[in-house]
Amino acid sequence: MESIKIRSQGKWYWRVDYLGWSLACAIAWAVIWILLATLASTNTVHTMGYIFVGWVIGWGMASLARVVYPAPRSTLLTRERRDPVSGGYPRA
Repeated sequence: MESIKIRSQGKWYWRVDYLGWSLACAIAWAVIWILLATLASTNTVHTMGYIFVGWVIGWGMASLARVVYPAPRSTLLTRERRDPVSGGYPRA
């Protein structure tokens, strides 16, 4: 488990993996639903409901794919060898 320490606002630790991304998405959707419940019309809420269901299906399929088809070991090793300055692979 990797974490990044952000010192600008004290000691915050953020997970930079799939679980951290999923938690951030859950928080974002919670804020969206709170705003929709207080400010939006019924038609808008229903439309966003369809969008949310589509997003949940996509998230579920991506989660399933990560379990069933994990990345090849060579791909995972290559990611660690990228050049941190340019964000790409080192040039020969």
